[in-house]
Amino acid sequence: MNRIVVSFVIVGFALYSALFGAEPGEGAKSMTLEISSTSFPADGSIPNKFTCDGQDVSPALTWSGAPQGTKAFALIVDDPDAPSGTWNHWLTWNLPAHAQHLAEGFPKSPQLGDGTRQGQNDFHKIGYNGPCPPPGKPHRYYFKLFALDAPLQLQAGASRKELDSAMKSHVIAQTDFMARYGR
Repeated sequence: MNRIVVSFVIVGFALYSALFGAEPGEGAKSMTLEISSTSFPADGSIPNKFTCDGQDVSPALTWSGAPQGTKAFALIVDDPDAPSGTWNHWLTWNLPAHAQHLAEGFPKSPQLGDGTRQGQNDFHKIGYNGPCPPPGKPHRYYFKLFALDAPLQLQAGASRKELDSAMKSHVIAQTDFMARYGR
């Protein structure tokens, strides 16, 4: 009887390895949500092109490791070093769950055809407006990505406070990276 059980375990292990290409337990490793930019490195300097001193276009962003159950993404870019407190540079949500990047120069439209919506940043504009700090010490800019368990029922043009409130019970994972800009 023991010989049959051992044989079954060996066959089961071989079948699992053949089907999944890994030992049992390896495939169970959780993926980690990560975001980066091909426009500049994390902890690096943001080039003028992506600031008010340049073309003020949004950088290219890439992400991976969305957890199972992700139905949409939200992205917030802010500067916690602004003299008046945290300054919001970009608010966007309902990015499709299958999305894994945003191209450089993302449209500054309140709503896109794929359901993506954008809010009003602290410049009182829709879409991305890049770093524009006062002269002095460089500021930190955080690019925060949130995996959501449902698209948000939030109208385009919403504020950061409204976005935070709408996301409150829907965030299943989050990540960020930071880069700096000074004048």
